[in-house]
Amino acid sequence: MPVFVVGSPRSGTTLVYDMLMSAGGFAIYLGESSIFNVVAPRFGDLGLRKNRQKMWHAWLGSKLFRASGIDPQRVETKILDNCRNAGDFLCTIMEEIARNQNAQRWAGNTPEEILYLPLIKRTIPDALVIHVIRDGRDVALSLSRRRYIRPFPWKKRETALGAAIYWEWIVKKGRNFGRMLGPDYKEICFERLVSDPRSVLSDLSSFLDQELVYDRIQRTALGSVSKPNTSFQAESTEEFNPVERWRQQFSPGEIAEIEGLVGETLAELGYTLATDGAAQYSKIVRARKKLAYHLFFNAKLWAKKSAVLRALRPDFTSQQIDGVVIADEKGPEKVRHLTVQT
Repeated sequence: MPVFVVGSPRSGTTLVYDMLMSAGGFAIYLGESSIFNVVAPRFGDLGLRKNRQKMWHAWLGSKLFRASGIDPQRVETKILDNCRNAGDFLCTIMEEIARNQNAQRWAGNTPEEILYLPLIKRTIPDALVIHVIRDGRDVALSLSRRRYIRPFPWKKRETALGAAIYWEWIVKKGRNFGRMLGPDYKEICFERLVSDPRSVLSDLSSFLDQELVYDRIQRTALGSVSKPNTSFQAESTEEFNPVERWRQQFSPGEIAEIEGLVGETLAELGYTLATDGAAQYSKIVRARKKLAYHLFFNAKLWAKKSAVLRALRPDFTSQQIDGVVIADEKGPEKVRHLTVQT
């Protein structure tokens, strides 16, 4: 069964994904597939062959293909003749990568595909979902520093406050979608993974029906497992410690503001509040601040999915894909090296 590792960006999804890759049995793809959230929405109805052709050729010219290590001739006919949606496309690619590597299954790591869980489950019915949840104050710190979130048109950059609201928005959407998936959905706490990895991996082993042995993961140590701070680059040059960085980096006033807006969700998820943040805002002010951001985030998501706006845009090119996705073009070479070692 395919596995999707999702969550708010900067929540540790890459670390979890790399742990799965290091555990054995999974096809190794060093990157984010970005099919549901970036590529497929730009090509419309994939039930139409002309749209499949456009998407296939754009993907083929991008680093998403170069990171795969597959022979395109082995899958081109399947893609063009049989694929009808994003799930078909992704399964065809990932199953070929798994076949190439003699792997039993595959996983995907594109954090914001959490916003597409209903579509993922509809087009890949046997998919399992791991939702990684990290302290929203640390996520807000990271997102704001990296300027990850596109701000309102009249702002130069998004603040940590806006980033915290984004964290809450996407986590709540993911949890709401997750409730629809029943036993095929699993939440894990990033901080618990860092402090007690064996226990979390034991829980995941039961969920995935596959043993994830911590010692093997540490020996293989792909990607961020060997260099965990690469997943949190530019946040700190000190020894790796991704937990509660917000205590040192935010001022008391900033902490109170953030907790005043998203403290209820933090507490619901088991995080201890450092201030009486609720006193910062009245319910009306809090609701008004959140509403503006929620409308903005929902509008951007709608625009990405809109068939009307899609028709007005020029064709999505391979170069544009490369500008927004994460994939290691040296991945196939690293996989070959790993195979020789083992």
